[in-house]
Amino acid sequence: MTESVSAWARSTAERYLRPLGRRWSHVAAVGALADRIAPAFGADGDTLVAAAYLHDIGYAPDLAATGFHPLDGGRFVRAQGYELLARLVAHHSGARREAKLRGINGYCEEFPFEDGPLDYALTFCDLTTGPDGAPVSLQYRVREITERYGPDTVVAQAIAAGLPEFERACRLTEERVAAALGQRMAGSSAFR
Repeated sequence: MTESVSAWARSTAERYLRPLGRRWSHVAAVGALADRIAPAFGADGDTLVAAAYLHDIGYAPDLAATGFHPLDGGRFVRAQGYELLARLVAHHSGARREAKLRGINGYCEEFPFEDGPLDYALTFCDLTTGPDGAPVSLQYRVREITERYGPDTVVAQAIAAGLPEFERACRLTEERVAAALGQRMAGSSAFR
């Protein structure tokens, strides 16, 4: 029996990110949340879980070639033979905006952005999970990122510019999961 892509992603992420402590806590919780909502994505659920575990793989010192973790992570995942996962990693949480602010030319040509349900769900999982792995609201997470990096940084500017997209991604993901579960929910806490 061959290993699922999500099992490979989890073990790969753990190997590279566990030494980073807090980063691994965040990634493990993002992966666990993706696993809980994966049934709402049918056959694509395993891909969502894999992307959740790999979304920050570019922070690993051995993989950080450019210093922009979505790009480094996307290139690593692509080199492993996972094209769709590479695009999801490269575009998680509006990374294309930050790439533009950093002056990275050809980002969307290298990693085309699909703007689909898996992109939304990955953003939802990432931006409703705090840096230590605790569940948080989108608004809290945006504030936390801005304070951690500083309001004048490209990270904070990209997050601020992406807020309408993030709100939409969270809303669409919550609606999809609620419909799949056949129940009403009150915000992201229903997934925790």
